[in-house]
Amino acid sequence: MKIGVLGTGMVGDAIASKLVSLGHEVTMGSREANSPKAKEWSKHAGSQAKAGNFADAARFGELLFNCTNGANSVSALQAAGEGNLGDKTLIDVANVLPPDPSRIGSLGEEIQKTFPRLRVVKTLNTINCQVMVDPTRVPGAHTVFLCGNDDGAKKSASGLLEAFGWKDVVDLGDITNARATEAYLPLWLALWKKLGTLDFNIGVVRRS
Repeated sequence: MKIGVLGTGMVGDAIASKLVSLGHEVTMGSREANSPKAKEWSKHAGSQAKAGNFADAARFGELLFNCTNGANSVSALQAAGEGNLGDKTLIDVANVLPPDPSRIGSLGEEIQKTFPRLRVVKTLNTINCQVMVDPTRVPGAHTVFLCGNDDGAKKSASGLLEAFGWKDVVDLGDITNARATEAYLPLWLALWKKLGTLDFNIGVVRRS
């Protein structure tokens, strides 16, 4: 599959590298087409990897990942161009950092409202980027969540999550549930400070 990854930070690097390792063609997009980070990544990631700006990545991808800083995600997607985004599936893994307690609603909802044709799926925003693409870094059973308005988009996202190694994927429902997973961020930060490691997660334990 051709996949566009918006964002050149640690999250974008981890997601894009994992996708290439799974055999996908990936274009990493940044605000500037000549981003040193994106060019360096594509140089080392191999022949399936390309670098460009946000518009290049959005145009290239049949499916897209938003790995930008959540505070800048909407402007990044606007730079990508609504025509390039179209009605593609966008997997949004971003959080607004630092958390903004005055914020009403969620970033996932804001993206969906701003780009109504996009099929937004919120997922992977409750764990560190290395755990996102390699859940075995955390021993035992643990959970990743997703939500979105389009069942087909969620099915595509679930397929990629399973390819990443996730075994327990909980569908929370429509995109309004991004409020729940984004609201987890302060607890995640507190746990990071307390545990002293990024390799942790939570699991949903069901009564059998």
